[in-house]
Amino acid sequence: MPTQKIDNVSLYYELQGSGTPLVLLHGLQGDSSNFADLVPALARQHQVLVFDQRGSGWSDKPEQPYSMALYADDTARLMDALGIERAHVLGMSMGGMIAQEFALRHPNRLNGLVLGCTSPGGPNAAKLESAARERTYETAELSAEERAYRLAEAGLSQGFLRRNRQVLKQLTEARRQRPLDVNALQRRMAAIDAHDTFDRLGDIQAPTLVITGRPDSIVSADNSTILAERIPNARLEVLEPAGHLFWLEKPRETLDLVLAFLGERRP
Repeated sequence: MPTQKIDNVSLYYELQGSGTPLVLLHGLQGDSSNFADLVPALARQHQVLVFDQRGSGWSDKPEQPYSMALYADDTARLMDALGIERAHVLGMSMGGMIAQEFALRHPNRLNGLVLGCTSPGGPNAAKLESAARERTYETAELSAEERAYRLAEAGLSQGFLRRNRQVLKQLTEARRQRPLDVNALQRRMAAIDAHDTFDRLGDIQAPTLVITGRPDSIVSADNSTILAERIPNARLEVLEPAGHLFWLEKPRETLDLVLAFLGERRP
């Protein structure tokens, strides 16, 4: 199992394909397996790096405060260790928050930026209150089946979930293989609560694609509009109907958007 020590924290990673590097950043409860359906197609044109962030999956879960700045620096240092000077960066949900911070802290390491179903955070973000969202953010110990069901219930459109029960099995297996550590989850949620790039978004210079599903019951899709309006020359794409986990509902459309965008930005 490939791992790399970053600041005495062991991070699990996978590196596939060849071409312009592309780094994928997963969300709050996710891990690198979240991108399993996308990586094979992406790796035909790019060298794709996926990894479990500290506090997630098969990576270490140190008992320390987490922040988006720390996660952004972890990403840059992992790139250093693997000999990746510059890359496209794609982040989903919390991964999109890390990607924003990476773009601000390491602008010279970035070719293109893709932000999926994410938020600028802070008081200017579009708020969303829903029972399904609160159930998804439960920090008590839950079985793999219950954790996966709550994520699917909130993250997928109901029509899709009824027609595609195999996705629920996929999410459940991911939780069995890489159990969620609730203490690390709380520290990751604290990092989300402290995230706020609203006033700094104008400093992002990398070409940016913003993608969201609508309706999104976890992160309001209105946040993607905010990001696209405040990041210079950003482009917004909305997939409908699709929930928070839009790349699971519409993998072909997601790949088409991402590959076309990255293809326009060959270094």
